[in-house]
Amino acid sequence: MIKKKIIVFTGAGISAESGLKTFRAGDGLWEEYNIEDVATFAAWQKNKELVQQFYNMRRKQVMDAKPNIAHNLVAELEKYYDVQVITQNIDDLHERAGSKNVLHLHGEIMKVKSTVDSNLIYPTKNWELKMGELCEKGSQLRPHIVWFGEAVPEMENATNLSETADIFITIGTSLNVYPAANLISEAPRLIPKYLIDPGDFNLDHLKNIIHLKTTATNGMKILFDKLI
Repeated sequence: MIKKKIIVFTGAGISAESGLKTFRAGDGLWEEYNIEDVATFAAWQKNKELVQQFYNMRRKQVMDAKPNIAHNLVAELEKYYDVQVITQNIDDLHERAGSKNVLHLHGEIMKVKSTVDSNLIYPTKNWELKMGELCEKGSQLRPHIVWFGEAVPEMENATNLSETADIFITIGTSLNVYPAANLISEAPRLIPKYLIDPGDFNLDHLKNIIHLKTTATNGMKILFDKLI
C-alpha cells in the first residue's frame, strides 16, 4: 500500500525545547549578538573572526543538545507515512532523532563551505572552525549557513515538495520568515493542515487548518495519537 505523504515544516520552536535559543526578530538579537554583526555576508567581510566565534559557539551548543520528544515523534511517523521534513533550523536534531528525509532551508551548522565556491561543502565533527582552515581552492572555510540577504538555494525544492503533501504539519515557526513562510500556502488547498505553536496567528487565508496552541512536544504527542 502506498503511504500518504506528510510534509513536516519546522522552525526554531521545536529545537528550543532541546535548549537551543531562538532568534527574536523583535529585538534583533541572537545569543546577545546583533544579527547584522554575525549573520550577513557583510558581517563576514568586516570581521571574519567574530562571525567564526559566533558560529563555533552555536555549533558547540548543537553538539551538546539532544533531540526532544517532538523530534522523536516526527521520526516515528516514518513507520506509517512517507515523511519529508523541511526545516528552517541549522541543527541536526531531526537527523539524530532518526528522520531520513530532511531538507535544510537555511544551511547546516555541522557543515562548512568554501568562500569562493558554494558547491564545496564539507562535513565537520568539530565544534571549532579556525581561521586558516581552507577549502581545496585555498579560501577560508565559512559556516554552511544561509545568511540574511543571501539566496535560499533549496527554496524551489521545498516548494515542489510542499505541493505533493497529503498532510502538512508546521511546528514551532512564527510563519513570518519569508520566503519559507509561504510553504504552507503551497500545499494543496484542501488537504489537512496542522500548526503546532503556542503563538497567535491569523490563519484566515488557509483552508482545513487546525491550530494546536501548545509546545512542540505536547502538540506532537496529540497529533501523533490522532494520525496513528
